[in-house]
Amino acid sequence: MLVAWPYRRRGSILEAFDPRARLLFALSLMLSTLFFWDVRLLAGLWALALLYFRLNRLTWRETRRAWMLTGFIAVVFVTITFLTGRGGFEVYRAERVLARLSLPVTLFGWSPAIHLTVERIFFALSQFCRMGTVITAAILIPYTMDPTQYGVVFRGLGLPDKIAYAMDLAFRFIPTLGRDALQTMDAQRARGYELERVRGGPLAQIRRLAPLVVPVTLHALMTAEDVIDAMDLRAFGVGPRTWLTELRFRRHDFLLLGLAAALFFGSMIAAALGFGRFWTP
Repeated sequence: MLVAWPYRRRGSILEAFDPRARLLFALSLMLSTLFFWDVRLLAGLWALALLYFRLNRLTWRETRRAWMLTGFIAVVFVTITFLTGRGGFEVYRAERVLARLSLPVTLFGWSPAIHLTVERIFFALSQFCRMGTVITAAILIPYTMDPTQYGVVFRGLGLPDKIAYAMDLAFRFIPTLGRDALQTMDAQRARGYELERVRGGPLAQIRRLAPLVVPVTLHALMTAEDVIDAMDLRAFGVGPRTWLTELRFRRHDFLLLGLAAALFFGSMIAAALGFGRFWTP
């Protein structure tokens, strides 16, 4: 059986809305960040995304691993951009230097130095707010959508049957792979293979995990073959399919869709009029 993201009904008012409307609103939050570099507007969009996150009644304990992984990636990218200045030169031209930090290292006669500028600080904040909005909206999708409706939702958005089912399988791939990895680790521990008590630091730990890669990969390939055989036996792809669940928009769904459209097109018009450009005090 394929595994899904941890989902349970939380009694949120948003559960009464069509999952397609909730998905489109989350996508509108992500896409709206692409039009701005003003940290004030991006912070407002992030606050809206966090409010939407709160209304779905998600907790830190449920989504902690997703936050930690995506947050670590965001911090790494923002830090690299801040230290190198790459990417920011496309937004601003001049820099106002606040301080110059020289590293106590010399490489072939060259001493690395970091320029602390106003533009780099606010560009890093803008980038972090943008990535925070995208991460918040992205985490909402797998944790608040019923896994039995993945294919129905994407088919209801107008995608072909093959693409809708491919999206369904893609959303289930990471949880399934994680489940297989944990089961393999437990099986190896039961056979006396030690994974935690390893000397030598992170590299030795990675080398100890190498024997787990082959069985997890082979099991993923075998699962894919089983899914393909099951789809072939049901003549998938021969003609149009019918779905067990049918989704229909209701009045409050159109209200949420209207808010999503207003947010996206309003952001587009504001950017075209010159609002939301890079800002520093």
